Amino acid sequence: MSLYSILDRIHAQAKQSRLLRDFAVFNRIALAAGFLPSGYVKIAGERFTNLPVCHPMGHYLDAFYQTGYYYTFVGIMQILAACLLLVPRTAMLGAFIYFPIILNICILSLAVRFEGSLITSPLMVLANLYLLCWDYDKLKFILPFYRHETI
Repeated sequence: MSLYSILDRIHAQAKQSRLLRDFAVFNRIALAAGFLPSGYVKIAGERFTNLPVCHPMGHYLDAFYQTGYYYTFVGIMQILAACLLLVPRTAMLGAFIYFPIILNICILSLAVRFEGSLITSPLMVLANLYLLCWDYDKLKFILPFYRHETI
């Protein structure tokens, strides 16, 4: 039995569970709630935090703020990802856009040992991975181990 047929079977069983489906909806709402306020702050051109520049995270966020339109662009992408997550038809695209942003936040938080998101950012990465796995049936065609069956 091939790897993709095993994953197909596991995924099909998981999709039948109401608890797992409700957990996916919860994750979509929770992740959107995490990005809507922070994205809005960036689009509004306000500083994201009041951390002092002597703190490693404060120094990074100050430099990030100073980039100008890149800061705004990240805010727009956060709002876009959050809004897409809230619409069932576009939730997979939202999770796909959300992943690199939250992974970057997580790695940065761990690298500078920022206590403000040492727990939340890895949990958000895991929640986002859950959503990507939830949509495995839509994403499997771009995975390197998936082979199209010939008829």
